Amino acid sequence: MNSISVRALLVRGMLAGLAAGVLALLVAYFLGESRVDAAIALEESHNHHHDGGEELVSRTVQSTVGLATGVLVFGVAVGGIAALVFCYALGRIGRFGPRATAALIAGAALLTVYVVPFLKYPANPPAVGNPDTIGRRTALFFLMVALSVLLAVAAVILGRRLAHGLGNWNATITATAAYLLVIGLAYAFLPSYNEVGKDFPAALLWEFRLSTLAVQATLWVTFGLVFGALTDRLLAPGTGTVTTGNGPANRAAPAAG
Repeated sequence: MNSISVRALLVRGMLAGLAAGVLALLVAYFLGESRVDAAIALEESHNHHHDGGEELVSRTVQSTVGLATGVLVFGVAVGGIAALVFCYALGRIGRFGPRATAALIAGAALLTVYVVPFLKYPANPPAVGNPDTIGRRTALFFLMVALSVLLAVAAVILGRRLAHGLGNWNATITATAAYLLVIGLAYAFLPSYNEVGKDFPAALLWEFRLSTLAVQATLWVTFGLVFGALTDRLLAPGTGTVTTGNGPANRAAPAAG
């Protein structure tokens, strides 16, 4: 029996997050930056009042060093967080192995952390949105992220409690329906902002939003695949015991042939 520490999984999660961040960076640079440049050019063509002030950070630095720093740091950070979630989830959300558990966590993170908030508050390129409301819109987006994650956790807990009486399938359907119902209420009651000008090209807006979705999808799909492979190799030799704050979580290993 092998004892697998949380630290070993955390390191692998951060490495997987770094690898995922590299691929997401490539997608963001080659797919998204051209849309950002087009939006900036459109904004400048409509802005006839220039203050002549010196730009603190050039556009070149923003689209290279700044973009790389932001995406890679984000990848490492969320990779570490997802690894800690994996430590708790392995063996507790069903009879799934490391690869399947990593894939489930990555898919759930993509949906709850980005897709669900994105459907309510989609990303906007430069030249879109009222500068006076940017603080409020940002706060509402992160509120939607928090609600989505907390409600997803509550749905998992609800599903586990209902499984004894309803069975796994019915409990999963019921918990998912409850999550969607509350998210729908949040969509209905939280304020919405439609600040896209009539002269802004719809195709450019659509392409920009798709590129942001592609970046997040690349990040989480890559993380799920890489982290799943790393943890499966780590746990494959025998029975893994993941040491957590609440005690060990065991995973039975296949019998040796």
